[in-house]
Amino acid sequence: MHEQTLTQYVLKNGIAGLLLSTLRIKIQHPVRFFKAFICAIKMGWHADRSIPYHLVYLLEACQTLRMMQQFNSQHIHAHFGTNPSEIAMLVHMLSGIPYSFTVHGPEEFDRPQFLKLKQKIERAKFVVAISSFGRSQLQRWVDFSQWSKIKVVHCGLEPSFYQNIEMKTQVSNTLVCVGRLCEQKGQLLLVEAAKQLVEQGIDFELVLAGDGELRPPIEALITKYQLSQNIKITGWISSDQVRGYLLASRAMVLPSFAEGLPVVIMEAMSLKRPVISTYIAGIPELVEPLKSGWLVPAGDVNLLANAMKSALLAPPETLTAMGEAAFIKVTERHHIDIEAKKLATFIRMTEV
Repeated sequence: MHEQTLTQYVLKNGIAGLLLSTLRIKIQHPVRFFKAFICAIKMGWHADRSIPYHLVYLLEACQTLRMMQQFNSQHIHAHFGTNPSEIAMLVHMLSGIPYSFTVHGPEEFDRPQFLKLKQKIERAKFVVAISSFGRSQLQRWVDFSQWSKIKVVHCGLEPSFYQNIEMKTQVSNTLVCVGRLCEQKGQLLLVEAAKQLVEQGIDFELVLAGDGELRPPIEALITKYQLSQNIKITGWISSDQVRGYLLASRAMVLPSFAEGLPVVIMEAMSLKRPVISTYIAGIPELVEPLKSGWLVPAGDVNLLANAMKSALLAPPETLTAMGEAAFIKVTERHHIDIEAKKLATFIRMTEV
């Protein structure tokens, strides 16, 4: 609640508020405004969103700058290399205030040229990736001279999510997959793997915690394979409910095809649950095979089914050891205070 009272909303006053702020900024900084206007138009060329969208980002940048002026802000940091980073860049062009942004992926990795990621990085004081893999993907799109400004700051995990929680090893036969039901999360492959487990006579329950555009084909495949007794889809649920499902599970499974570094993997590990996932993006930097979970090649249904079987048949002492290793790794690597201090240090360095 305290954070909510400190939060300012760019779109709170609607289009009228945006236009008023834009007029004021145009009067204050006519030359800078013209250059930002031209930049916004160029950002819309050969982009996935047309020029009018980018002109709206310019209006939002003007409103953001007005708010920053009220607080005498000296730096702006945005999350995501999509439109938030463009707005931060336009604020910089309007005012000279330095900016930075965090790239989470995988969207930025899929279409860096459409998002003009190179131009955003070149103008920024620094750019944050959430994993070494993410850093390497940004390095692909900029000159070597820009590499030094790409930093790694891990996503921080709130201690309140896992502190003061009873985390006994769960010997149930439940596996849980948490995430939006979409193509990049691989839930259709998970249903295929579940079919193999049923054919092998393995007793289990698979909970798909989430919802999304792929729900109808997932449900159709569940019906086709007659897996309704084994697979449950929860729909959208709260953070507390996610924690409850993770605690009630034997392990968390996420067979993703594309990622940055999923927060739900961090959450599962903080609750001492082994993780079954894929050798992609930043996941292998966190999940250690046969130490804190199982990793399989993305798209390999047979190896995915084998990993799920291993988790379901693993003795309690193995699950306990994996859970403890997972907890130590994630709480050391993703401590929110440590990672926030890293980001604050990089921001202070821009003032020098």
